[in-house]
Amino acid sequence: MQQALRHHQAGQFNEAEQIYLQALAIDSHHPDALHLLGMIAYQTGSDEAAVDLIRKAIAIKGDAASYHSNLGNVLQSQGKLAEAGACYQRALVLKPDVAEVHLNLGNIFKAQGDVESSLACYRRALSLNPASAEAAVAESMALLLKGDFASGWKNFELRWQTKDYDTQMRTYPQPLWRGKQLAAGRLLIWGEQGIGDEIMFAGLIPDAVRTGNRCVLDCDARLQPIFSRSFPGIDVVSGADPAGHPELEIAAHLPSGSLPGLFRNLTGAFEETRSPYLVADPSAQSRFRARYADGRKLVGLAWHTKNRKTGRSRSIDLTLLAPLFNRPGIRWVSLQYGDSDTLEEQARAANAPVLVDPEVDQLSDIDDFAAQVAAMDLVITIDNSTAHLAGALGVPTWVLLPFAPDWRWLQAREDSPWYPTVRLFRQRMLGNWQSVVRDVENALERDAT
Repeated sequence: MQQALRHHQAGQFNEAEQIYLQALAIDSHHPDALHLLGMIAYQTGSDEAAVDLIRKAIAIKGDAASYHSNLGNVLQSQGKLAEAGACYQRALVLKPDVAEVHLNLGNIFKAQGDVESSLACYRRALSLNPASAEAAVAESMALLLKGDFASGWKNFELRWQTKDYDTQMRTYPQPLWRGKQLAAGRLLIWGEQGIGDEIMFAGLIPDAVRTGNRCVLDCDARLQPIFSRSFPGIDVVSGADPAGHPELEIAAHLPSGSLPGLFRNLTGAFEETRSPYLVADPSAQSRFRARYADGRKLVGLAWHTKNRKTGRSRSIDLTLLAPLFNRPGIRWVSLQYGDSDTLEEQARAANAPVLVDPEVDQLSDIDDFAAQVAAMDLVITIDNSTAHLAGALGVPTWVLLPFAPDWRWLQAREDSPWYPTVRLFRQRMLGNWQSVVRDVENALERDAT
């Protein structure tokens, strides 16, 4: 079995599986072999087989805490939160001092909307393993969700040390900026995470400029045109390695996600947010407006995200929006990224009167997409990059949120400190989009009167 474990840990699943099967051929009730076969099934995308195998292992050896913990991992990936939570709690009864299990249980509580219980779990994990960046960042996310910015931003700086963070920390000879005016040279601010995050954090670029520094903004190449238009006082580049560009005169640098820790430590500090802070191409905006105008209100719609971590809970089936499509006086325009033929097929299947413009590619030409968004009277979207772009452009935007939203949307409130023109519509129960759609339908009716 030790050889099998080495194969398993190296990602050599076929080799490991063969040895586990050999162990089961000798002893069909070998619990470790069943459990580890279940883990291979999970790691290769066969969740149902994983659940079956791990449950069989538990039936034979019910006092193995790792079996219960790993079953919880599989069930959590399937969205079965209550069952996963029960597995983690059973694992902690058997072995109470495993930091990772406390962390996982905290994630369950957070997904169920119980932020206080999640914080208790994260802090217990940190007491057991103070070096756990995963637990520290999870605690920071929970604090930010509560609106405790002063405490939340501190551990956010450990995000680079977590295993699933989407961006690597850049290492430059220049120091990290601490928020003060530089004696000489320029400040490099570089984007991190995805397009939506880059857009959201760009709202603090004016704060950095107001410190008296000359700034260079390094962003995703797709954002360069609109950022250049929107921030005319700074140089906007893509791929700016200071070592390769001495002419930039970089004296310090900062990832854009660290700007809030400098400038948004209190709720009142969000009053410094300028809205709108992005500017669409006015001629393209007028072109889209003329193309779509037919006397009705133009409402842009986005309903899906492919985000591998949270996409399932954030996306909404287009058929559930049917009550909105019955309202008169609205022309619905797709702001959803994806192949236009596929989107049109989705709209037909849902009997949704949504115009899909094949000339707009939301992913490859964000400047053109921004002009399309700016042409709308209203945007209704799930939590995806469309929400951030529309909010940054100052377009009235209604964001449909799952029961346990991302930290940036906070708790309970209907507005967003990041975007003054954004209105939030929240699930009241886990997975229940129907109540959200009713709230949006009622809001549309009030707007029409």
